[in-house]
Amino acid sequence: MTVLRTSLRNFFAHKGRMALSAVAVLLSVAFVCGTLVFTDTMNTTFDKLFQATASDVTVSAQGSSDTGQTTSRTGKPPVMPASVVSTVRGTQGVRSAEGTVFSTSVTVIDAKKDKLSPTSGAPTIVGSWNGNDARTMEITTGTAPKGPDQVMVDKDTAAKHHLKLGDDIGMISVVGTHHARVSGIAAFKVTNPGAAIFYLDTRTAQQTLIGRTGVFTDVDVTAAKGVTDDQLKKNVTAALGHGYKVRTAKEVADANQKSVESFLNVMKYAMLGFAGIAFLVGIFLIINTFSMLVAQRTREIGLMRAIGSSRRQVNRSVLIEALLLGVLGSVLGVGAGVGIAVGLMKLMSGMGMELSTDDLTIAWTTPALGLLLGVVVTVLAAYLPARRAGKVSPMAALRDAGAPSDARAGAVRAVLGLVLTGAGGWSLYAAATADKATSGSSLLGIGVLLTLVGFVVIGPLLAGGVVRVLGAIILRVFGPVGRMAERNALCNPRRTGATGAALMIGLALVACLSVVGSSMVASATDQLDKTVGADFIIQGDQEFTFVKPQMVQQIKATPGLERVTEYKLLDATLSTPDGKVSKNETINAADATYAKDLRTKTVAGDLADAYRPDSMSVFEGFAKEHGIRLGSTVTVGFKDGRAAKLTVRAITSDDVVIDKGAMYASIATAAKYVPASRMPLDQLVFATAKDGRQAAAYASLKRTLHADPALTVRDQTDYKKVLKDQIGQLLNMIYGLLALAIIVAVLGVVNTLALSVVERTREIGLMRAIGLSRRQLRRMIRLESVVIAVFGALLGLGLGMGWGATAQRLLALQGLNVLDIPWPTIIGVFIGSAFVGLFAALVPAFRAGRMNILNAIATD
Repeated sequence: MTVLRTSLRNFFAHKGRMALSAVAVLLSVAFVCGTLVFTDTMNTTFDKLFQATASDVTVSAQGSSDTGQTTSRTGKPPVMPASVVSTVRGTQGVRSAEGTVFSTSVTVIDAKKDKLSPTSGAPTIVGSWNGNDARTMEITTGTAPKGPDQVMVDKDTAAKHHLKLGDDIGMISVVGTHHARVSGIAAFKVTNPGAAIFYLDTRTAQQTLIGRTGVFTDVDVTAAKGVTDDQLKKNVTAALGHGYKVRTAKEVADANQKSVESFLNVMKYAMLGFAGIAFLVGIFLIINTFSMLVAQRTREIGLMRAIGSSRRQVNRSVLIEALLLGVLGSVLGVGAGVGIAVGLMKLMSGMGMELSTDDLTIAWTTPALGLLLGVVVTVLAAYLPARRAGKVSPMAALRDAGAPSDARAGAVRAVLGLVLTGAGGWSLYAAATADKATSGSSLLGIGVLLTLVGFVVIGPLLAGGVVRVLGAIILRVFGPVGRMAERNALCNPRRTGATGAALMIGLALVACLSVVGSSMVASATDQLDKTVGADFIIQGDQEFTFVKPQMVQQIKATPGLERVTEYKLLDATLSTPDGKVSKNETINAADATYAKDLRTKTVAGDLADAYRPDSMSVFEGFAKEHGIRLGSTVTVGFKDGRAAKLTVRAITSDDVVIDKGAMYASIATAAKYVPASRMPLDQLVFATAKDGRQAAAYASLKRTLHADPALTVRDQTDYKKVLKDQIGQLLNMIYGLLALAIIVAVLGVVNTLALSVVERTREIGLMRAIGLSRRQLRRMIRLESVVIAVFGALLGLGLGMGWGATAQRLLALQGLNVLDIPWPTIIGVFIGSAFVGLFAALVPAFRAGRMNILNAIATD
């Protein structure tokens, strides 16, 4: 009980000094809990949606995807004859069966030809209104569609795009463009996370999406009273045979949920990874806090030992303080985590993904995990300072505060740090010179871990040397105040090293990712310049947005173009000369002019010959694996057509970025074996302008594509910008997540300075007594903070650039050959670190300047 009272007294006596450490625990726990609550809420939202919208049993056409989305490259969904509905209705256990047709490969536009698609990446669905939809949606305005000139839209989409009754809507499908006016607006009875849904009557939906009546994509089946979904599925399967997909409501919901979870899990684990980095940085802050508190209380601990306290009791006292800190920070962190989750939901709603707080899901495991992580991490971080406190001798009561440094421990630490750093450096070198990306990636991971740990361990040794150099460059210009700031930073190299290491971790990751991202952009740009011969690339902005035939014809009719090249992807099974069968392969079919549009390197033959009748190319790795040479025959079984025996006329190099691993054939060859009705739509269209008419042709293409806003035309400059923007957006998101770790590191600098000021209270009082002004004192503390921050930045940026350069060497094995150091970013981060140090010192410097001189001198 005495130990607990002592711990409580010390904790509340130093509550101000504990506050920043508690904030670090709070932020880290909040990020973990917020991530878990947010992803659990999204899972709940989608669960409710999928369960509410699925009929008891769903019959789908063979070839439809498990999630129900249209994935056919023909632009039309797989269909089945209307006779299936009659067969299902007559099946035992069926109360009702209704055919429906829908597609997700449709572009919907308003009267101004602006897209009405979601901005969140959710699908745009155009389908027929039926009884199952009426069960899950409520018409709030107008009526359901009853003719070819009527369409109903979901309430969220209508609100986002300010649609009202009577507004004109165009639906562009592979069949053509169908226009209708809004007849009604319907709201989901559960939360719709963001899909845009448009309803037509059944006959109009068939004509618009398929081009003919008498077919359906799905049949929604309702079970009779007392019949289970599983039994109904068996009865329907027995009636129809095995040519259809028959699934229960649970199977449909599970398939959809599995698709969503794959995306959510990536996001969840990525965010938890950044929370882990914040925890790691927080560990340094907590270690520093307790180390300094133990050092300041050395005489007090010595007195406790002198009056009978055992080492175990002293040790336990410090750990109980850490436990209290961990519990307090974790409890507050759990509450803040819920707030973060709600904030993320509002942010997603602003981006087009609607999430309702009514679905807020807080599983019991979330606060439990947050509390466990926060408490365990805090107690573990405090273990070493607590152990050091237990070793304080009773004789320390007779000495001034402050524990003497352990020279032997410092030497062991230096040797261990050098060994770890050397081993990590060797791993990075081995990774950079690896012949295979798989083995190199493992070595890179080991090298990153070892060098990071090595730099943390060797931090105090590096602090002594680096701070002296920084002092000579930065601090000496400030005269005696600068020299005092330098000596303060060198007074405790272990503390300076730990504080700088906390900042080092975040900045190392920033530098590494900046180098990798910049190198990827530079490499892709270099490949575009070297390989792409076309002036323009026309493609959809989203997956499964194809260039429809009517648009291809309009593109070809655009004035000022010398040539237009169509480009399709066909699924196929390949039988190679070595007797092996390769399933799920893709043939890139294009017009013969594609050999001019893409200057791909070949290791054998000429790519232009691959576009001759019954000819193809294969890539280098595939050729080596299957013993293929020029003149070899490969049997290509087209998924949507017949098998063809094609002669290999070219073998392309693997040392490329664009179309890496592609196998080419001409569209004319593919058309001999795949019926026109099942031929895929164009994935891309390439266009080349006549000499001197590039600008005019570009403007003409933009006018042509205004009819289908789902398509975009880009010249090479546009394409490079898109690549840069995409990687830049990803990096900005990662930097935003890393900001949490950097904020915790800044708190560490603030805490270190605040405790350092308390530790040097008498010294500050004496300096003020002999003439140091308040302004000079504040400047000294700010300079000390800046030099610590710059020290951490130098270590972090240097380490990160080393990691990034090594990662680029591995990317070079995939064709990304250009190493590009983003010096503006690196220099900006370095300068920003100095300002971070300046900012971190504001409060400690202000408090130091307000000290009463006589009270400070009298401090024990």
